[in-house]
Amino acid sequence: MKTAVILSGCGYLDGSEIRESVLALLALSQQGANVEIFAPDGHLDEVDHLSQAPTGKQRSIIEESARIARSEISVLEELDSRQFDSLILPGGFGAAKNLSNFAQAGSSIVLNADLERILVEFIEAKKPIGSICIAPVLLAKVMQNRGGALLTVGAADSDAVRAIETMGSKHHVCEANEVVVDSDHRLISTPAYMCSEASLGEIFQGIQELVIRIQKMC
Repeated sequence: MKTAVILSGCGYLDGSEIRESVLALLALSQQGANVEIFAPDGHLDEVDHLSQAPTGKQRSIIEESARIARSEISVLEELDSRQFDSLILPGGFGAAKNLSNFAQAGSSIVLNADLERILVEFIEAKKPIGSICIAPVLLAKVMQNRGGALLTVGAADSDAVRAIETMGSKHHVCEANEVVVDSDHRLISTPAYMCSEASLGEIFQGIQELVIRIQKMC
């Protein structure tokens, strides 16, 4: 299985959630997947992860993502969907800020143009996509004019749930150690840190199951 992983920075408040990203890479390694990592070549608004306050500074999205990727990373626009069997999107606020404008626009979300192209290509080719934490809202946007999908961000009621449903997809309540599978569209999602009280072990269970389901689909 050859899998593309798309990151959006380094740190849950302004980029990819580090634990979710690393756990996804670990689960992929356990399944023997061949992995390549991508990120946009843009800038993010830096957040101090100690005070949780914006610093007023900017950082490179791909340079920050390279911290997680250990420098083995490519620019998102170079991702050729024909070269991959599956795709995984870790969460973190970077998905809502750097891969889209969901944090500001809610259900009126606009995706990064390269990301939208890639997601459409994977969906049309029936190649499985795994989305973690807040990332399912990105898929809800792409599926908005395709009849919607079955997705999860965990909770029974949240802004993300309402946005998913407003965009025409169906939300299924789910625990951090579980996954939701849309077999028709080959989409697998798990809530991870959207379940804020979940343990790291429970989050890994969900992500590991997501990767296993993707491998079976491949």
